[in-house]
Amino acid sequence: MGTRSFLWNFAKKYFTFGLIGLTISDRYASIVPVRGLSMAPTFNSHGSTSMGSLTDNYVLVEKWCLEKYKFSPGDVVVFCSPSDHRKSIVKRITALPGDWINMPYSSDALKIPEGHCWVEGDNSASSVDSRSFGPVCYPLL
Repeated sequence: MGTRSFLWNFAKKYFTFGLIGLTISDRYASIVPVRGLSMAPTFNSHGSTSMGSLTDNYVLVEKWCLEKYKFSPGDVVVFCSPSDHRKSIVKRITALPGDWINMPYSSDALKIPEGHCWVEGDNSASSVDSRSFGPVCYPLL
């Protein structure tokens, strides 16, 4: 009977910790790896090595600003890729709703619509960002 009691207490404890950890990760903060060179030199300035994910930078992402979408230009955000919802992308916000952006390789200007923002990587030569896929809607953030 002692083993059954031990296993039940063990399972309850780890299930409880798991639920608490999941809630914190989902609502308050999580740790996200930053891969690739699009945010160099801020993140991953060392480039790609044979060490793979051991050399990735990791960032603590707080989720309080998502409550009312309180963002500022210069904030680094993690969002779902517009082309693949399973992939997360890390970029910097450069424009908010109502701001005007000069389109790259063109003399056109674009006004950022309500509920969207413009994101760019710090390393424009290695970044697929709003210059490629346009403004990002807030629900993807």
